[in-house]
Amino acid sequence: MTEEAFLVPAESAGARLDKAIADLLPQLSRAAAQKLIAEGAVVLNGKTAGKSDKVKAADEVTVCVPEPVDPAAVPQEIPLDIVYEDADLLVVNKPKGMVVHPAPGNPDGTLVNALLWHCKGSLSGVGGVIRPGIVHRIDKDTSGLLVVAKNDFAHAGLSEQIKAHAFRREYRAVVVGHMPQEKGTVSYPLGRSRTDRKKQAVNGINAREAVTHYEVLARYQGYDLCRFVLETGRTHQIRVHTAALGHPIAGDTVYGGEKNTRGLSGQCLHAMVLGFEHPRTGEYLEFSAPLPPYFTTFLSHLKAQ
Repeated sequence: MTEEAFLVPAESAGARLDKAIADLLPQLSRAAAQKLIAEGAVVLNGKTAGKSDKVKAADEVTVCVPEPVDPAAVPQEIPLDIVYEDADLLVVNKPKGMVVHPAPGNPDGTLVNALLWHCKGSLSGVGGVIRPGIVHRIDKDTSGLLVVAKNDFAHAGLSEQIKAHAFRREYRAVVVGHMPQEKGTVSYPLGRSRTDRKKQAVNGINAREAVTHYEVLARYQGYDLCRFVLETGRTHQIRVHTAALGHPIAGDTVYGGEKNTRGLSGQCLHAMVLGFEHPRTGEYLEFSAPLPPYFTTFLSHLKAQ
């Protein structure tokens, strides 16, 4: 069990306690917060909180959060496009539509299930039984490259590079409309949306620095093909940054892209280049994955206009 404590910010004043907890502790839903309050696991200004309590600015809240119990992911024989593999790690080209690890609504058929089969249990344990080997993630409807750690040594070394923003991560995407410049940098801080906990937002809750560099590679009627390079790697970073500019990723209905854009299902976003230092040898490795068929087909439609 871990203890989480926070002071209520001014913007949460007047809210019910369960909502304030859900807004400020991303790991807890409002229903989970209500359950913890009912169990006496929440203290408000030094007293056990009640289910109907409301909060004021600068109120002190302490929540005893139980450790999550993850069901173990099971190995499944699912084909993988492995770009590189050695005793410490592997680089996988994930297809669009594949979830990285099991979660509510996606209990199996994930990249982790496939990795457990392929690696015969030889994956780092840092991510727990439900995320073994997972160092970083890309969205379900984003295709492309990610690295997986086979042992804890590799996981620690790769994680340190991500923390230091030392990974090279380059994406290709088609955006709606035309970017304001041929080249540019977006540096809006990102945090969890105050209105939808499943989304990220500029200057959202606990916003952190987020920097994305872009270059327009081609312009079409109503769309741009762009190269994006991540300086930081926040959740949904490219998707939120492009939407904030008024040019969401084509097909990304979550952040403002059109529905049924020429057959696209989900955003037209591909993690094309991945570079890092091998955690054991120190050698710099860089990999590239070609644009997948869904992406090239969409480009063909745009070129034909």
